[in-house]
Amino acid sequence: MTRPQAGRKNTLTLQVGADNRPESVPASGDLKSRTEAAAAVAAANAARVDRDARFPEEAITAVRAQRLLGIMVPRELGGDGAGLSDVVDVCYGLGRACSSTAMIYAMHQIMVACVLRHRGNNAWHERLLRRLCAEQLLLASSTTEGKGGGNVRSSEAPIERSGSRISLERRATVISYGADADAIVTTARRAADAAASDQVLAVFLKEDYSLEPLVAWDTLGMRGTCSAGFTLRAGGDSDQILPDAYELIHVQTMTPVAHLTWASVWAGVAAGAVERAQFFIRNAARQASGQLPPGAAHYTRATSSLLTLRGVVAALLRRFEQASHDQAALASLDFQTMVNLTKVEASELAVSTVMSALRACGLSGYRNDGEFSVGRYLRDVLSSPIMINNDRILANAAAASLMSAVPGSLIG
Repeated sequence: MTRPQAGRKNTLTLQVGADNRPESVPASGDLKSRTEAAAAVAAANAARVDRDARFPEEAITAVRAQRLLGIMVPRELGGDGAGLSDVVDVCYGLGRACSSTAMIYAMHQIMVACVLRHRGNNAWHERLLRRLCAEQLLLASSTTEGKGGGNVRSSEAPIERSGSRISLERRATVISYGADADAIVTTARRAADAAASDQVLAVFLKEDYSLEPLVAWDTLGMRGTCSAGFTLRAGGDSDQILPDAYELIHVQTMTPVAHLTWASVWAGVAAGAVERAQFFIRNAARQASGQLPPGAAHYTRATSSLLTLRGVVAALLRRFEQASHDQAALASLDFQTMVNLTKVEASELAVSTVMSALRACGLSGYRNDGEFSVGRYLRDVLSSPIMINNDRILANAAAASLMSAVPGSLIG
């Protein structure tokens, strides 16, 4: 495993609550208003994005206009110096408006977090972060390929080296919004003679690569993420590889940030469905002189499970912040198990919340052509147990949990 360079800060700035917010972090009201402005555009175009399975161009243009893509980058590099708590709030706000826009934003921020934490003193990646903020570059990721499918800790394609130059050709089964990104952050085997698990993470700008379509994207939900498969052919400078081994990046940053941002998106989608159900129940009660419709009980279940879902995400965020400066804590079995099981719990809660919202609305929620329709929310949120499949996570966690003691007390 590659060790952090001496004297280098290998941490993400994480803040929760205005009381601990450094001066470099934008005021919460400013970020909230910027998110709301982008979300309004996303909501106005969400139905068409879903119907046509197209990239949410209008929404991402609005995200760029509000300068939301570089909020975690420090001010000295052109960003806002915001914390991960700010990012998950933006994911939640966008998720209420357009699931695909929110998921694209989340996946972009996962890559930003990886570059921020693991760039070391690499001048190339510092220039990338400056460009990201100045030009509001959109980063995509490529972590699945070939027969390995969803096993992101195994790479088939190796980095090839010629002097200081590198090249890569990989059959990526999924590159979400790859055709519309400004850069792709990809895993690869360190070298042709390296083990499949000996991986690096490299960044290639749009001018560095070509994409040849492999697999189309025609799905039940999350249609606007445009997560097609491509053969990625890329070339660049060796400095474009992050200094830390992917083994370290995966544990410290990629997995926890992914599960936090994804869960925040799913919570936002669930909140959007609950809002539809609330609208329906209020409208029905108004028309019945205050008499609640039969679906009111399901609305109560929806609000309860949404509350639990938000608490699950908040608990993991707090735990991540506590561990963020401690590499041993981040790599611990207990923390990694919590991260992965939180993903499972959040995805299952999101699905059940939207299902309860649908049942609260009854036939009006089941229809696709009415103001109370919950169909798009349900189709989108059904992707959540499949993204890094819950069955894979639970099977891996079962083996790991055999090594952990069963808690002997309720608290602590």
